[in-house]
Amino acid sequence: MTAPGARSAALLLAACTGGAAAPDAPAIPAFSVGDVIPVVPGPGFAHPTQPAHNNLDVVEHDGAVFLALRTAPTHFASADTRLVIARSDDGEGTWSVEAEVHLGTDLREPRLLSWQGRLFLYFAVLGDNPADFEPQGSRVMVRAADGTWSAPEDIFDRDFVPWRVRVVGGRPTLTGYTGGGTIYDADTGGDAEPDLEIQWLESDDGLDWRPVVPGQPTILRGGGSETDLAVLPDGGAVAVVRNEDGDADGWGSKICRADAGALGAWRCAADPRKFDSPLVFQSGGRVWLIGRRTLGNEGAYDLGLRSLSHQEQTLRYQIEYWNDPKRCSLWEVHPDALRVDFVGDLPSAGDTCFASALPREDGSFMVYNYTSPLDGRDPSWLDGQLGPTHIVRHRVTLPR
Repeated sequence: MTAPGARSAALLLAACTGGAAAPDAPAIPAFSVGDVIPVVPGPGFAHPTQPAHNNLDVVEHDGAVFLALRTAPTHFASADTRLVIARSDDGEGTWSVEAEVHLGTDLREPRLLSWQGRLFLYFAVLGDNPADFEPQGSRVMVRAADGTWSAPEDIFDRDFVPWRVRVVGGRPTLTGYTGGGTIYDADTGGDAEPDLEIQWLESDDGLDWRPVVPGQPTILRGGGSETDLAVLPDGGAVAVVRNEDGDADGWGSKICRADAGALGAWRCAADPRKFDSPLVFQSGGRVWLIGRRTLGNEGAYDLGLRSLSHQEQTLRYQIEYWNDPKRCSLWEVHPDALRVDFVGDLPSAGDTCFASALPREDGSFMVYNYTSPLDGRDPSWLDGQLGPTHIVRHRVTLPR
């Protein structure tokens, strides 16, 4: 990856001044973005990879930084896909690869968990059809003290796709979903109501998982899939849900809230924008989101074409979405109003946004993300998915 050029510099300037506001964005104090540092490919990463690097996760463990990433010929499913696990003393120098996973089919959603001196990697196994999303179970690997990793073993139900894992309140928690195999099916049938289920689980040892809400693994049903949430200081929770399959609330996203003592009862507000790959976190007493933003249709995914059937709308919105460039953006989530406000774009282009963030001592975050090359043209999302993508990092200081 070459150094950022003129268009990249313009993106950085926009990001550092709050970005060009989305049409529905109120005025929000500026945030700042540091230099864009190439990671993969990068001067400290010598291990060979393929052109696409569109899934990743990063965590600090045992005094080092660990990065898990997907590499494949393109963004789309492939039998050549590999997951790579690398370690760096500080995330800034040389990366050493500790393990590489190849199962002859597609592998996605790598998620790292550091817990009680052990490091876990969870990931989803899918089919190799580039035109479909075919969940085939999840796997877990565990790192030994000598730096070796266990062989992948089955974990969770076969249809379950893990999304975000983190330690909350002194215990590992994880969100994921089932039913994802129907999202991109063109023949699922007219106005059939989608039946995806979002689950919220917790564990004591990283291997055996149970519902956070006793007896209720599923917290939301409908068209939602990728979901991240934050547990609030009052004991309640707020979630951002990607609603790509659509349901009675429309298409795009949902912003949902559950009160303390009633974490199984959620109320949601629909948002016509689709915040793909949501990363939700808290800082400075506020809730933040990093998620994908489309540049077309004034940022909307749901175009309100209610004269079409559910199936027809789902397909139409997907096609429209594929044809526009994307950005990876910072947003603020308002738990009481069930609203998301645009803050600004991170350095990104074309096919982008599957972010992970490490908190820094000064209150900033080191954000790792993937993007189409920042020099040259700004491809549509579809063209970007067919081209090379790189993993970069940059320091983000949030508004105060």
